[in-house]
Amino acid sequence: MEYTRLGSSGLKVSRICLGAMTYGTPKWRAWVLDEEASRPFVKRAIELGINFFDTADMYSEGVSEEVLGRALKDFTARDQVVIATKAFHPARSSPGPNDRGLSRKHLFDAIDGSLRRLGVDYVDLYQIHRFDFSTPIEETLCALHDIVRAGKARYIGASSMSAWQFAKMLYTSDRHSWTRFATMQNHYNLVYREEEREMLPLCREEGIGVIPWSPLARGFLAGNRRKGDFGDTSRARTDEFAHQLYYADGDFTVANRVVELAGRHGAKPTMVALAWVLAQPEVTAPIVGASKLAHLEDAVAALNLRLSSDDLAFVEQPYQPHSVLGFDLPPRR
Repeated sequence: MEYTRLGSSGLKVSRICLGAMTYGTPKWRAWVLDEEASRPFVKRAIELGINFFDTADMYSEGVSEEVLGRALKDFTARDQVVIATKAFHPARSSPGPNDRGLSRKHLFDAIDGSLRRLGVDYVDLYQIHRFDFSTPIEETLCALHDIVRAGKARYIGASSMSAWQFAKMLYTSDRHSWTRFATMQNHYNLVYREEEREMLPLCREEGIGVIPWSPLARGFLAGNRRKGDFGDTSRARTDEFAHQLYYADGDFTVANRVVELAGRHGAKPTMVALAWVLAQPEVTAPIVGASKLAHLEDAVAALNLRLSSDDLAFVEQPYQPHSVLGFDLPPRR
């Protein structure tokens, strides 16, 4: 396993982060694994040297945090892992008016709920899951700063938003001497590269660690998806969010290039797709989901797959620009 600094902080994280959205309860999504099926993935990740784990309070309506917390407690020591979670979306099926967003009230309630479910006194990285158009950013940033000062989080991070919004939040934190974002968890992979226009240059300039979600395009870059019926697996058939993000003709062209390059290297397409993400200089650690233990093994193996400049150009060349995918743009007044 390789380890690196989380952005410009002193925190060391594995170059692969295990995402826990797949672990919780299938009552939330049909493709989610229950606790008994989930635990071996956390155990194997630790054996492979992964020390970075990401979840969110909304995943399985909090059950993901419970499953991850119990597994980490059983398989390792608290000070040997970096636990990240997120807040914004409701963590219950019938939310009240203050059960979402980035208000001071919701963030204070959300961090306490996450700590309780994870069974820990603090999280290493507390992230805002999306930008909140209805809450002043000063309110959000001051609340996050107070959460850090209270010892409930060590670092804070953000997730998908426009680059100008993230720049404004960074500037506001600096102006008030509040805790600064250490990370950006954004949507980035070979079939969605719009982040290269503004967000990645901003993160590079500001020393922000980039920890992309969906580095394999929710399995699309495995090369086994179909335009007509989406694919053979439960995840491929029922993941409506993936159906909204991918499956354009140009996406299939990129996926076919990935499959071809994988054949040249004697590797799996997912390994090539992940090796491409890892080769991007702004990326700290992609967040990888795994529903089979082989997925986890392949993700770690991708660290040893070095793509040449010609390889990178080969899979990048057919990319077609996309509209913004994965987060909402500001409402037009």
